[in-house]
Amino acid sequence: MTDYKNLKLIATSSPHIRAAENTRSIMMDVIISLLPALIWAVWAFGPRALTVTCVSVVGSVFWEWLYRKLMKKPNCVNDLSAVVTGMLLAFVCPVGVGYFALLFGDFMAIVVTKQLYGGIGKNFVNPALVGRAAMLASWAGMMTTWANYGTRAPIFGSIADVVTSATPMAYLHGKNLAGLKDAGVTIADMFLGKIGGSLGEVSALLLIVGGIYLMVRKIITWHTPTAYIATVAVLTFLFPRGNGSVEWMLFNVFGGGLMLGAFFMATDYTTSPVTTKGQLIYGIGCGVFTVFIRYFGSYNEGVCYSILVMNLFTALIDKYVKPHRFGVVNSEKKEAAAK
Repeated sequence: MTDYKNLKLIATSSPHIRAAENTRSIMMDVIISLLPALIWAVWAFGPRALTVTCVSVVGSVFWEWLYRKLMKKPNCVNDLSAVVTGMLLAFVCPVGVGYFALLFGDFMAIVVTKQLYGGIGKNFVNPALVGRAAMLASWAGMMTTWANYGTRAPIFGSIADVVTSATPMAYLHGKNLAGLKDAGVTIADMFLGKIGGSLGEVSALLLIVGGIYLMVRKIITWHTPTAYIATVAVLTFLFPRGNGSVEWMLFNVFGGGLMLGAFFMATDYTTSPVTTKGQLIYGIGCGVFTVFIRYFGSYNEGVCYSILVMNLFTALIDKYVKPHRFGVVNSEKKEAAAK
């Protein structure tokens, strides 16, 4: 007879599912997916693109370590989430951004947005985008000064001698598609990344490659990025502000931070819906707000603020699109059956 008293049984609630993924492995995949865009940034803007990214990553890790040290909480920097936040924050900044501004943005992202709400998985808005919004509000001139493709910004010292110009989004915001063409910018340039802009946003191609990698690895699903990009494409095609609808649409889709936002920001686990239907609604909302801000706002880019706005609606979306639980009858049906 089996001696049940000596058996070491562990009782837990179902379902019993084991998976090799954890926070660290997921974040490592995100880091790998961002590397092609980072390599291109170094090629396009020089080694300062790498130092800006490194400073942002070190700053994010430092603020997370310091906060948890002071609060006497377990050290969690090994989960690599702070590294990803630091990389994303650097990616949405111009290559000439000051290092002190980056550290401030890291503080706003890690301490104010993430740790004060309980740490990873408890923030209600995207930390990297909050950091960028805070930096833009504090240093608007520096955050909107863009180096041209092919320039080499110095790693240290003044960047006053770096050749700068308006980004394609500035031309589009001014309804000046002809001026954009006169500047020698083509759709192929925007797709490949031969333009000025935030260091990690310029190459739509490499961001798409990174996004596909995340989907293949099943880190993200296609629903939010597709809904987001498709909404921007449809609205800009139907309501063009240039000579050609298709041309105007492609410039808007490949320009600005749309690809980075769609694949890497809007898909953040904590701040996006969990259901398929919810992700589609969320992506459509991001697209609508992006086009609205680009068309009617004073700022020529709308990805950052559109995602932050939709982050606030995530809980509401999840509430109303949650799937019906099998075998559960809602209260209204119960009352109707009882009469």
